[in-house]
Amino acid sequence: MKRFSEGEVIWQPTKQQTESTVMHQYMNWLKAEKELSFKNYNDLWKWSVDELEEFWGSIWEFCGVTATQPYNHVLVERKMPGAQWFEGARLNYAENIFSKYQDEQTAIYFRSEHIRKRELSWKELREKVASVAHSLKQMGVGRGDRVVAYMPNVPETVIAFLATASIGAIWSSCSPDFGSRSVIDRFKQIEPVVLFAIDSYQYNGKLFDKTSVVSEMQKELKSIKQTILVPYIDEDSNDNQLEDVIPWSDLLNHEAQLTFESVPFDHPLWILYSSGTTGMPKPIVQGHGGILVEHLKSLKIHQDLSEDDSIFWFTSTGWVMWNLLIGGLLAGSKIVLYDGSPSYPSMDTLWELAQDANVTFFGTSAPFLMNCQKLNVQPQKNYNLSNLKALCSTGAPLSDNGFVWVYENVKNDIWLSSSSGGTDVCTGFVGGVPTLPVKIGEIQGPALGVHAEAFDEEGNTLTNQVGELVITKPMPSMPLYFWNDHDNKRYFHSYFDTYPGIWKHGDWIKFDENRSCIIYGRSDSTINRSGVRTGTSDIYRVVEVLDEVMDSLAIDLEVRGRNSSLLLFVVLQPNTNLDETLITKIREQVRTHVSPRFMPDNVFAVEQIPKTLNGKKMEVPIRKLLLGFELEKVINPDSMSNPESLEFFIELAKTLKQKNKEKLF
Repeated sequence: MKRFSEGEVIWQPTKQQTESTVMHQYMNWLKAEKELSFKNYNDLWKWSVDELEEFWGSIWEFCGVTATQPYNHVLVERKMPGAQWFEGARLNYAENIFSKYQDEQTAIYFRSEHIRKRELSWKELREKVASVAHSLKQMGVGRGDRVVAYMPNVPETVIAFLATASIGAIWSSCSPDFGSRSVIDRFKQIEPVVLFAIDSYQYNGKLFDKTSVVSEMQKELKSIKQTILVPYIDEDSNDNQLEDVIPWSDLLNHEAQLTFESVPFDHPLWILYSSGTTGMPKPIVQGHGGILVEHLKSLKIHQDLSEDDSIFWFTSTGWVMWNLLIGGLLAGSKIVLYDGSPSYPSMDTLWELAQDANVTFFGTSAPFLMNCQKLNVQPQKNYNLSNLKALCSTGAPLSDNGFVWVYENVKNDIWLSSSSGGTDVCTGFVGGVPTLPVKIGEIQGPALGVHAEAFDEEGNTLTNQVGELVITKPMPSMPLYFWNDHDNKRYFHSYFDTYPGIWKHGDWIKFDENRSCIIYGRSDSTINRSGVRTGTSDIYRVVEVLDEVMDSLAIDLEVRGRNSSLLLFVVLQPNTNLDETLITKIREQVRTHVSPRFMPDNVFAVEQIPKTLNGKKMEVPIRKLLLGFELEKVINPDSMSNPESLEFFIELAKTLKQKNKEKLF
């Protein structure tokens, strides 16, 4: 294959491919039903953001939303925060899932490191969801109660979620790779009444017993009334160290009819978590209706899914992509679950799964694709990927070489859909458009209904320049609120205090005149590891309890075109040395209490942490300095309480600049 440069077209859909897409069908429908005609995607997108109410009303109609009561107004008022969508409507997310019921057709295909294959038909899925929903109601769980899961990406987790949603209770989950402190910090805020948990799980060939974490959760989460234990590694074992648990099998011991609690459009569906730089993780509440219409748009129209498709995302239950993957059922597609390491026993594992499960839409992270390139993995040579029509990359910016690798080694006629969004809205702001060409290093454009722009510091729109990613008009899946966030103060501070009335997401982005775009990484100090984000405060809470550590600063240098690197700077007790033993201790502390994915790549001992005059750690300025920004443009020493602390970081920035040998943007 010839050499490509950034911005050059590497794939173009054929006329036949274009006309077979749901996007094309939607445009034809708009013409026939609404007398709306558009020359191209950009014209369609502009209409979708200029005429928000008409656009989202068309999504409701075109995608066939099932509702027990119609809406009075699509959007009461265009404002952020506080937009009221589809006022008056009543529905249920789970009911819309099962409106795609296909009897004996496979709904879920599952594989893990120790389970080769397991399939659930739509009939089995419906029966099991009905049984679990009935059991939850027998336990006294009702509308608005919180049900949480400390579970891996297995069918039982999907069943438990759908059962929870069907009765109007509120779902929340964390992956078993999260340490006890991280999970408890999240769940304690929302006071759950039921906990679903596994006894153990396997990752990278190693067994991890989680019963001690579950026991700790039972003790600290005082609101929990029932714990349901799902045996995973040894499904026949009834022997465990836990008390007061109900075996999963007990929930399936009776037949029941599946019914659906009809709830208002903005009734909470689930609570996700996105950590900032201070305080506890943010409990983000999203609604049945907002998630439903957004995922119908994203999965059917943008990702081009139908009943003939099999969608796979490599994800854990602690990453928002799990929620989007489950949404594949809204399109009637088969969803493919995998639990385990993507590199165990080799980097071929997921490509073999794509072959065996007849995956048509393969979702993964940019770091996974780059690791495949580095290890010379050749999926096209070793596996039959004839059914694969699309590959989506998210979680981090995909490099130019990553684009080329996909077309050389996966499939030369595949649609590569690079996307970027957030847990905060449970969808993409910018991403794939199946009717447009794919250009090296670029995301095809903003999603329908998403008025995304790049702003400078004064709030001016930028073209062909890097700026802050902002959303200037409301979206249905934006958070309803943060749990226990009185007067929405934390919600407002998280997104709206920089540009009044406009959502600032915390990413750097550049749009060209055709609306193609490039994401350059985080503009704030949130830590992003392959798409899973956490706050620096999560790191500080567990590192600074160590006797040897007085203070700390965590800096994530993940940015487009460079290897991700998480740096931790520590101020140590007097007469304490940062030797290998202490470094190991610090990393193990993070691994155990936060997650292995957030262990620092490098640990540095410093005399002081740079701070503002009011004592706030200068995370964002130091991050910009280490990424290559000029000192005088990011830091004013006069605004610091300890400007002398900068010397170490200035020298480190010089070293990193020499090592990277390229301009940031």
